[in-house]
Amino acid sequence: MAKFDTKVQLLKYKVLKEVARLAWEDKLLDHVMDIPKTIAPGKTPTMRCCVYKERAILSERVKLAMGGNSEEPHVIQVIDIACDDCPASGYEVTDSCRGCLAHRCEQACRRGAISFDHNHTAHIDKSKCVECGQCAKVCPYSAIANRKRPCQNACKIKAITITDDNAAAIDHEKCISCGACVYQCPFGAITDKSYILNVIDFIKRSEGNTKYHTYALVAPSISSQFSEVKLGQVIAGLKQLGFHTVVEAALGADMVANLECQELVEKGILTSSCCPAFVRYIKTAFPNLTQYISHNLSPMGAIAKYMKEHDPTAKVVFIGPCTAKKAEVQLDSVRPYVNAAMTFEELQALFDSRDIDLASLEEDVLDNASYFGRIFARSGGLSDAVAQGLKEHNLADSFEYTPCVCNGIEECRTALLKLSHNALKANFIEGMACVDGCIGGAGCLTHGEKNKAEVDKYGRQALEKTISDAISVLS
Repeated sequence: MAKFDTKVQLLKYKVLKEVARLAWEDKLLDHVMDIPKTIAPGKTPTMRCCVYKERAILSERVKLAMGGNSEEPHVIQVIDIACDDCPASGYEVTDSCRGCLAHRCEQACRRGAISFDHNHTAHIDKSKCVECGQCAKVCPYSAIANRKRPCQNACKIKAITITDDNAAAIDHEKCISCGACVYQCPFGAITDKSYILNVIDFIKRSEGNTKYHTYALVAPSISSQFSEVKLGQVIAGLKQLGFHTVVEAALGADMVANLECQELVEKGILTSSCCPAFVRYIKTAFPNLTQYISHNLSPMGAIAKYMKEHDPTAKVVFIGPCTAKKAEVQLDSVRPYVNAAMTFEELQALFDSRDIDLASLEEDVLDNASYFGRIFARSGGLSDAVAQGLKEHNLADSFEYTPCVCNGIEECRTALLKLSHNALKANFIEGMACVDGCIGGAGCLTHGEKNKAEVDKYGRQALEKTISDAISVLS
């Protein structure tokens, strides 16, 4: 079993593993109600007030692990019953208030939300407070704290609010499915829907079936995961799971870099297409900039389209670090090519549900892309690949390339604001919603600085040294 960053991830993994194990054995429908008891046995609660509430929450986790409500298309979901232990959000006066005579907080508040008791201790009227934070800025004792919830802190596009029942609520018109709230929620009350049962069904139906094969399309960030074993053993494990062939999404990255560098020269200004969360952010928050979005599919979509053109019956399953890919698969432009998307967390659960010991397997080979396609996994990699594409197309000398690398959605917002006001001193925006790029995705097993080094190391191992060499196999 892999090492996880948090116990929330571990709990999520246990649910996914048990759901998958029963699905492989065709026993899921008969034993689905037993899963909460299996994971939370006994009468002593491990996280909640009572074991019965814990099991009730686990039942909701099981439903989402099984795909949730089929009529609810949104990937990121709130488990309301699990979201009640965070304090009410907003600015609060702490015990550090000394009851000073200056009352700077009162003077700074333009809404009249601050009053004082007989000890001169400040109090904030929540019905008047607009959470501007001015009172906190002027307090000489830093006695006013912003108790914003972890999910709200994580969501930089402000798609999360708090209901009257003290539970988080997601504005799906704003949500970009990046999963930042999923990773940061300390209670696992926000999670992503899983389509792991679809993947198992594809594999089971294709085993011994000459009508179609199921392909695993793996993101290049896989090189930074499964640190206890070698990448070749992970590839062997995928085939032992029942995947017919394992293909690198990095080859799709080579395809995209080859086309985007030419599109950039044609348009003059371009924003990248590889991160579905970034693309959705432009469409929802900066609709006036949609003209600049690259018309290319993401690397996942590009290589999957090629695969379906050569094997129309193929079932293509994308495996990566990204929860937003699950939403991208639902798009009309992508749905014909990718049948399902799952995360590295879900892949680990699949391996362990079939008791596959990766460390005991002989290494298999994954070699379908160039160095430049593989480094798409980390921030700055796409910009480097576009620069290489310009060079290979002999456009580097005639076109002045000025990329803007946006590491995380906040930097994306800044760049897009500048572009909307014609103040951006760049002609290509590499947008990555997750900090550090794909290796910082919510569906990673681990998140760490070492991941970037692993991606670069993996890129240098590529036999194809140029983008042209990599995509030549497609012609």
